[in-house]
Amino acid sequence: MKKIILFLLALLLLLTGCLSNTHIQETATSMPKETQKQTPAPQKSLGSSGIVYLFGEQHSVQVILDKELELWQAFYTEKGMRHLFVELPYYTAQYLNLWMKKDNDVILYQLYDDWVGTATQSLIVIEFYKSIKETCPQTIFHGTDVGHQYISTGKRYKEYLEENGLDGTDEYALTLEAIQQGIAFYENRDAVYRENMMTKNFVREFDALSDENVMGIYGNAHTDTDAMDYTGKVACMAKQLVDIYPGQIISESLIEYAKNIPPLRVDMITVEEKEYEALYFGETDISQFEGYATREFWRLEGAWEDFKDCAPTGEVLPYSNYPMLIEIKQVFMIVYHKSDGSSEIRYYRSDGAKFDGEAATSAFVFE
Repeated sequence: MKKIILFLLALLLLLTGCLSNTHIQETATSMPKETQKQTPAPQKSLGSSGIVYLFGEQHSVQVILDKELELWQAFYTEKGMRHLFVELPYYTAQYLNLWMKKDNDVILYQLYDDWVGTATQSLIVIEFYKSIKETCPQTIFHGTDVGHQYISTGKRYKEYLEENGLDGTDEYALTLEAIQQGIAFYENRDAVYRENMMTKNFVREFDALSDENVMGIYGNAHTDTDAMDYTGKVACMAKQLVDIYPGQIISESLIEYAKNIPPLRVDMITVEEKEYEALYFGETDISQFEGYATREFWRLEGAWEDFKDCAPTGEVLPYSNYPMLIEIKQVFMIVYHKSDGSSEIRYYRSDGAKFDGEAATSAFVFE
């Protein structure tokens, strides 16, 4: 009788463990915080001898997308490369691979709808992918980000795999893993966790290719081989990859292609009872920072002498955050729009400051 009871208990535990691997909670409770923070990025790899060509972008900018398409077409035709790594979840890239084999764009526009509220939801991004399909039809996408849109794209792809009898495959397991990463990230908007998981996922995909060369397109904050992430707590993805694959990572920022732009308009703005000609350079999305939505950029002409001696606040803003080129001894006014509808104005100057080796502007307050 005791043996029978023990056998039944063991069987029950086994079944419970199996079921837990196939159930996805649509909440942020599936991974304890302690587990998230203790999950390290890999420290070394012997799985691939290929070269990684990383390109840092500002999302959804036409001139940058044009350059990325030109680069990929050259790698595709001249070097025979086929593997394109992108800042998307695993299952989103898999959907793109399905779409590449279709004679319609239904899947692509489903993804476009899923991207609502993000910088990726842009018709110029859709045209970018269409151009890849037309000119580089054997492209294979690899998504290495955490599970964004896990309730929409992730859930739908999981169900697609189940409906096609693929729920016992590695593809299904990786889909579940990406979803769980998304849940874990959005629970606390844990940027350190995300950066480490992006690195871990990149290594997994790259190692599986053995000696293939690949190209990667990611936000510029993830591709600086000498930089920490924006929290300053962990090396960014490219910096981690350099340690894992010494001599195999080549990274280039494409931001300058987007920043050599004229102002969108010229305003007259009064600051500290003096009127300045203010060149307006547009608005950027900063919704990744909790409590914020967007920020708008002005450069105050002829303001350096008036504000060069104002007290610094200690805050710095790297040049990479600006939508335009910056020269030394310039003054900027930035309006931060918050998610609650309120706004705040901050002033910065390009006085030679640095942040983690990158040129930065310094915030200041008036005397």
